[in-house]
Amino acid sequence: MKYYIIAGEASGDLHASNLMKSILKKDSQAEFRFWGGDLMANVAGFSPIKHYKDLAFMGFLEVAKNLRTILKNIKICKEDINQFQPDVLILVDYPGFNLRIAEFAKKSGIQVIYYISPQLWAWKEGRVEKIKKFVDEMLVILPFEKEFYKKHNIDAHFVGHPLLDAISDLPKINVSQFKKDNHLNEKEIIALLPGSREQEVTKMLELMLSVRPHFKDYQFVIAGAPSLPKSFYQKYVDENVHFVSNKTYDLLRCSKAALVTSGTATLETALLNIPEVVCYRSSTVSYEIGKRVVKNIKYISLVNLIMDKEIVTELIQSGLNTKNLVKELSAILNGEQREKILNNYQQLREKLGGKGASDEAADIIVKG
Repeated sequence: MKYYIIAGEASGDLHASNLMKSILKKDSQAEFRFWGGDLMANVAGFSPIKHYKDLAFMGFLEVAKNLRTILKNIKICKEDINQFQPDVLILVDYPGFNLRIAEFAKKSGIQVIYYISPQLWAWKEGRVEKIKKFVDEMLVILPFEKEFYKKHNIDAHFVGHPLLDAISDLPKINVSQFKKDNHLNEKEIIALLPGSREQEVTKMLELMLSVRPHFKDYQFVIAGAPSLPKSFYQKYVDENVHFVSNKTYDLLRCSKAALVTSGTATLETALLNIPEVVCYRSSTVSYEIGKRVVKNIKYISLVNLIMDKEIVTELIQSGLNTKNLVKELSAILNGEQREKILNNYQQLREKLGGKGASDEAADIIVKG
């Protein structure tokens, strides 16, 4: 069969690459054409039509400024699909672009499968009508998403979370060797995951590093974002603040605890079994707009959303300050709160369906 896959972000590249591997196990004659990244390219053996780094336009202003480029990319994609004539189109999150392509493909008689739902349960719920019209199969990775779609008369398939697949494949790590290879000292590590965009990282790192005087027995290690150059982080580095790039999973596995900016990283940290404090702060205007746009959401971290209770502390806006960071970080380094989090992480993994999301999704896709 011929598969056309569109992933517009780094996480989509990871999950789509694992899906491609699973498809190949079930369909050895599979032909791929794709928009994505280097991980998908490694599986396919050739480059994407467009790399996700050329597709990442975040926020209303950036989208408006790049509207001509976005429309041109949509045109290129439609023409390429027509030329390739796939049996199935697989869309990975990235709704602004992918829902337009879904409409085109459906009208062209191509089967449309959506793998990893957009977060319609948080905002833009009206897009469900487009899912209903233009998507043949919706494969979801969060347990509560199945119920969300059921409410809208869509029979979605919960396949489990693909992060469990990615994490279960990691080789055993030697903590001492990791420290030696990355020029770290022997102190226990507190990992800092400040995000991926320059403005966000600057704001978050200043807050996260403000706790240093209270934790002199630990070293702080920043997880560098691939989107930012190493030189950007140098101003934060000294004898007890270090930096590693493209090694976030290894860093977390070698850490005692982590301070994490909200996003997928909160779930990755939990699945790697590292106690964390979730951090979030934006401008007052953006936060107030966000509160009005995002509906019926009690938490900002995926960990708490999935569990439907606060199992990791979320420090938000004015609540994210040095005093509260010191208090919450101290609580998860040792003692009862740390044990409570680790026990809840076990329940989280069970709720996410163990492992095998990529294989489960591939089964549905290949069988049609």
